[in-house]
Amino acid sequence: MFSKKMIFTSMLVLILAAGYAQAGGDPARGKELAIDCEDCHGEDGMGDDEFPRLAGLEEAYFVEQLMAFKSGERIDQYEIMPMYAEDLSDQDMADLAAYYSSLAAE
Repeated sequence: MFSKKMIFTSMLVLILAAGYAQAGGDPARGKELAIDCEDCHGEDGMGDDEFPRLAGLEEAYFVEQLMAFKSGERIDQYEIMPMYAEDLSDQDMADLAAYYSSLAAE
């Protein structure tokens, strides 16, 4: 028989999981934020020989990389990304990830 504590804990876990699943990024807002990314990564997010492609990256990977830049765990050769990422909220990162993942990686 389930105790009240176990039922409460199970319900809490389910509520948190549902909230996490719904907390995806907004590609339209991500497109607005991406204006800051265009100088290096291009309007289409395809990058070039010097800057990596962002278009078509998986959302989770994209967010993981931005978080690594923000924490200082990852640094790019120009040391631009840590400075840029430090101003991004978790929602900003999710929105950028949703936008770039929606672009075709031709």
